[in-house]
Amino acid sequence: MLKSKKINKPLKNKIKHNTKKVNIKPINKIRKSNSRYLRDIIEKRYLFIIIIMAILFIIIGIWLFKMQILDSDKYEIKLASATEVHIESSSAPRGRIYDRNHHLLVDNEAIKTIYYKKPNGVTTKEEVELAYNLADIIDIDYSNLTDYRLKNFWYVQYKEIGLKKITEEEWDNYHKRKITDNDIKNLIFDRIDEEISSFENRDKEAAYIYYLMNKGYSYAEKIIKNKNVTEEEYAKISENIDNLKGIDTKLDWDRIYLYGDVFKSILGTVSSNTQGIPQELASYYLDNGYSLDDRVGISYLEYQYEEYLKGTKATYKVLNDNSYELISEGKRGNDIVLTIDIELQKYLEQLLTDEVLRAKSEPNTEYYNHSFVVISDPNTGEILAMGGKQALKDSNGKYYVVDYTPGVVTLPVTPGSIVKGASMMVGYKYQAIDIGSVLLDECIKIKDTKEKCSWQTMGYINDIYALQNSSNAYQYKIAIKVGGGNYIYNQALSLDSDAFKKYRDMYAEFGLGVKTGIDLPVESLGYMGTSTLPGHLLDFSIGQYDTYTPIQLSQYINTIANGGKRLKPYLVKEIFAPSNDEELKESIYKNEVEVLGTLSIDKKYIDRVREGFNAVVTRGLGYGYMGYYTNSSGKTGTSQSFIDTDNDGMVDTETITSSFIGYSPSENPRMSIVVVSPDISHSYGGSSYQSAITKRLSSSLVNRYFELYK
Repeated sequence: MLKSKKINKPLKNKIKHNTKKVNIKPINKIRKSNSRYLRDIIEKRYLFIIIIMAILFIIIGIWLFKMQILDSDKYEIKLASATEVHIESSSAPRGRIYDRNHHLLVDNEAIKTIYYKKPNGVTTKEEVELAYNLADIIDIDYSNLTDYRLKNFWYVQYKEIGLKKITEEEWDNYHKRKITDNDIKNLIFDRIDEEISSFENRDKEAAYIYYLMNKGYSYAEKIIKNKNVTEEEYAKISENIDNLKGIDTKLDWDRIYLYGDVFKSILGTVSSNTQGIPQELASYYLDNGYSLDDRVGISYLEYQYEEYLKGTKATYKVLNDNSYELISEGKRGNDIVLTIDIELQKYLEQLLTDEVLRAKSEPNTEYYNHSFVVISDPNTGEILAMGGKQALKDSNGKYYVVDYTPGVVTLPVTPGSIVKGASMMVGYKYQAIDIGSVLLDECIKIKDTKEKCSWQTMGYINDIYALQNSSNAYQYKIAIKVGGGNYIYNQALSLDSDAFKKYRDMYAEFGLGVKTGIDLPVESLGYMGTSTLPGHLLDFSIGQYDTYTPIQLSQYINTIANGGKRLKPYLVKEIFAPSNDEELKESIYKNEVEVLGTLSIDKKYIDRVREGFNAVVTRGLGYGYMGYYTNSSGKTGTSQSFIDTDNDGMVDTETITSSFIGYSPSENPRMSIVVVSPDISHSYGGSSYQSAITKRLSSSLVNRYFELYK
């Protein structure tokens, strides 16, 4: 303790000493000073917050005054717009389709329609009652009513009775999950044959109506009847809409064809008002803003030009009482003018029908059943008429004719000698020959192969004569030179495989072996062989290897006819905005002539081939093919083709295909024509007869063209 005092005393003195020196204030005075300082800061902050809040309340007040008083009308409109429901009409009429001379081909026809739109909260019992009420008003064809649909109609009415037909053992299996709800339903269906046998016609009509009311999406309009709706039925439904909950009437539309089936397959089709968008096209159309129940173009021109042909639907606002108020009227789609001359097209299709049937009565036509024709303008690429017809046999063995026009763009054929104009160009381009070159027409024999000959031995001939009389040997010798070969009779022949590319590249400049670009959604390329054997190159040079569609052959002859420009073929000439009368007024689109390429060869060689083609018609194998118009040019073709007669996937029969391409006049041509008749003859049975159908078709159509376009 003493030690502790000794230690603390100096410290106490020291503290006193230091306190006097720094003059320290009392603690209570310091605390009072700090308290006032903090209170001042807090009061200032409260004041600042109050001022900010006052300013905000003033701003909000001004904004509310402006919104609720000054701009109340504007915001009421916005509120209504945000909360109101808009719907569109089910469909709108499509645009009309005309021929090049503005003859109406396709129009819309109003059709009376009775439909069902499922109301919210409707019960099954109410729908059954509605179906019976409707059956009493309209006649309905219930031929498509299946037993399953009829039994389902009974089931929805008498389900409790049906459940009593299930045995205890079956219920036990159901509870053990050995059978499903669907199995229970099927068991009931198997046991109600007696019940549905008592159904009368009225019950069956109601059953089918009930099925129509419930097929598809629940929110969609269900067509109950739109064919042969009588004025009386339409009026009764319209008068009793209040008592037929969900049933309504409307005027829908359907496509009508003023020239019947003429060119109908290429005009295309539109989905029905019960079909909507087909499943295979759903992805495409939904991605472009369509609804599943929209009516759309599903093939050929209707599909290709859907963007222009589709109409604009009327838009309605749904009012509080569920009535509709029109916001914007619907509008018909744009009108399309085709390049087709319907008078020439009619004549072509009737002539094809007659000639195909006539050919079937001629010898050696067992394997023949169709021909194709394309008539176009070689200066623009416009298709003036095109068609295909096929002969089929009915159950009585009698032939009838069906349309086969899509084959013009989808069915490749073996062209034969008509491609020799392009083959001659290959010879000129790669210096295998020149203008006036003379070669010996003789049979070509490659070791271990059959002789390859012209249809007759011609001796020494030049390029014009070779085209005029369709020499095969002349083309064989060109191909051998292009391939860098050294030909010796009955010896092996070696050719540069690159020769195939030289030929195909040249052919492609004419449109052979490539897509033409025609404005249709489908087009075939044809067959391209893969072999590079020397013999196949010789076959290629005379049109006996690769195959081409009639539309490719049309582009080919047009390229020669116009002096070397490969033009895109097309079927739609112009598009007009819809008008309230029958006149076409406001043009919104015009198809311009499109040059896809030009021949990579001197003009003198093009003119030389044109001279050879003129010789074909005026004094060669093509004489008479251009009708009365001898100042024309063209090329005949006869080719070996092969078919599968027993449908086993393997070709087993050799046939002969006849073809012709031409244009007129020879100078400044106005039209071109392609005619192909596959499998028109064969070499079996000792007869060499070949039908002249290709010549008959070509000459008659050329005559008809110049009658229409004097």
